[in-house]
Amino acid sequence: MTSKGSAKSRARSLAETVFQGRVFTVRRHTLVEPGGVQVIREIIHHNGSAVILPRLSDGRIVLIRQFRLAARDFLWELPAGSIDAGETARQTARRELEEETGYRSSQWRKLVEFYPTPGFLDERMTLFLAENVRPGAPRPEADERISVRSFAMAELLRMISTGKIRDGKTLVGLLYWRQFRAPRAEVIHHA
Repeated sequence: MTSKGSAKSRARSLAETVFQGRVFTVRRHTLVEPGGVQVIREIIHHNGSAVILPRLSDGRIVLIRQFRLAARDFLWELPAGSIDAGETARQTARRELEEETGYRSSQWRKLVEFYPTPGFLDERMTLFLAENVRPGAPRPEADERISVRSFAMAELLRMISTGKIRDGKTLVGLLYWRQFRAPRAEVIHHA
């Protein structure tokens, strides 16, 4: 089995910028992959994102709802945002939680990092738990129309099972929290 470090070093590529946008860049890479196969891959390059699981003192979790053009629908999501230049993932998490929901937290914990779509996107998402959250006034960006609501885990699980939560980062965040981190009293099966 190939180690992570050696696979990275052997997968060097020549890259041509195909598109340069405000949030991401698309490059066409020509390379020989670690298995020896020469390939051409178009990759979306992104600075990464912070995802926040805001947990209220009673255990409810705060979600936002907003229109997503790519999905052509309104989606329930965990708050999240792109990491700006010079920012850490934790700084982004703090900023985005306050901007999108108005909530602030004094207790942060990194839960997991993951790649949402590694076949063509290098974005790494970092999921944070925000506890001891307290309300405030949201400061959404000019083009954002966001609703904020808190849910008990039992209701979130019903929303997942009925297809009302379809956002990938939110599914990862909620199910990761429930499976690996939630206090045992919150993990009880609800029929």
